[in-house]
Amino acid sequence: MKMTKIVPFAMTALLVGSAYVVPTVSANEGPVVTSEVPQVQPVFVKIAGTIDSVDVRDNTTYYTMKDEENINVLVVTADTLVFDNTGKKAELKKGDNVMAHIYANKPAPAIYPPQYSPEVVIVETEEIGFAAVGTFDKELLDTNLSLKLNVSEETELSSLSGKEVTIADVAEQNLLVFYTITTRSIPAQTPPSKVVVLDQKDANEENVADSVIEEMMGNDVYEVDGTKMVPLRLLAEELGYTVETTGKGAILSKGVQSYTITRGETAYGFNKSLRHFEVAPALLEPMKTYVPIEFIQELMGK
Repeated sequence: MKMTKIVPFAMTALLVGSAYVVPTVSANEGPVVTSEVPQVQPVFVKIAGTIDSVDVRDNTTYYTMKDEENINVLVVTADTLVFDNTGKKAELKKGDNVMAHIYANKPAPAIYPPQYSPEVVIVETEEIGFAAVGTFDKELLDTNLSLKLNVSEETELSSLSGKEVTIADVAEQNLLVFYTITTRSIPAQTPPSKVVVLDQKDANEENVADSVIEEMMGNDVYEVDGTKMVPLRLLAEELGYTVETTGKGAILSKGVQSYTITRGETAYGFNKSLRHFEVAPALLEPMKTYVPIEFIQELMGK
């Protein structure tokens, strides 16, 4: 194993999306014909219920909510967007009727009751107003919601990243939309009162975060077989993870995310799934486990 110590690094995060095609069958007087029809997979799923209990742990709050016989737990942090149905910022409390919006491809631990880490939580009030979360195309149409936006200069525009947003910026984006009226057409059309772009941090903000981590690491970076290796505990805790030593490695946890890492093994656990490192974690300095840089990039994306 070739190992050298190297200078600090800069990290980037990747966002990967996917689409799928579902085969459908059409029946006529002749033979049955199978054809492939493009289907749009919803980017978000919704979970509704009434908050029944609240459990605060460190920087995370667990809200158990019930909907008749269904029980789910929302894992909410400071990064979770919480509004009421009129677009005002809200604080969750026991008794609130809420609708949580979660990325459909976000993994969740196989436990009961199910736990979800939502992107957006909407508190339903008696005031007039509606909220929708979806992916809108260049015409500002979300086919899953059957809703088209007529954005104007009167629409309040903002973004999750905090960067300035113009009308042109809301096309082909994941959006949180607030409105009060719609047309009776198909699709329904609305002049939204408020639109929030659910974007990622821009490059400058990511570079600032990377610089902070680089400063913390100093020269604490090795290269093993061509892979940059960085200290696990130092960076994981900086990113908000709880790190529990197992003797042979560590268990990392944050909200509904859980990783199990073992030194000397390329396989590692993520919730109930199995993933692999290019180079196995190793004890490169006394009492310090090092992991490939790509793993820290993965943690930054969670």
